Amino acid sequence: MDKEETFKTSGKTILVSACLLGLPTRYDGKAKRSQDVLDYLQREKLTPIPVCPEQLAGMTTPRDKTFFQSGDGRAVLAGNGEAVSENGRSMNAIFCRGAKMTLEIARLSGCRRALLKEGSPSCGVHRVYLGEDKVAGVGVTSALLMNSDLEVISEEDLK
Repeated sequence: MDKEETFKTSGKTILVSACLLGLPTRYDGKAKRSQDVLDYLQREKLTPIPVCPEQLAGMTTPRDKTFFQSGDGRAVLAGNGEAVSENGRSMNAIFCRGAKMTLEIARLSGCRRALLKEGSPSCGVHRVYLGEDKVAGVGVTSALLMNSDLEVISEEDLK
């Protein structure tokens, strides 16, 4: 799919991590454009609703890298996990705010599904970083969306 090509859709919407669509929204100011994601959206005739929970929460791009110090997104939502920036700042409140704003966008746009970036402290679907280690877990936004009965997949589920 060419960058300039628009989506021919059926009107069905899906939240998509903006970085996977090629927008430079990641913590390092880069994108993670995924041709697999673009092909999937086109094939399924889905209208992507780009989201970056961290930007929605008011964080800048670029921004400090964040990882879990304990638990994962479910634990953060339950009040017993901790997401911290590389400088040691607690990020729980910010990540929860971004997750809530993403859920509101899902509701406003009629999305019942989300396709999010694996490994992210916000968007991870199957794994996140606990310190420097990749571990099984979900990001804060993914956890909130799942708790709200949205179907959540990652770009790695498309392979």
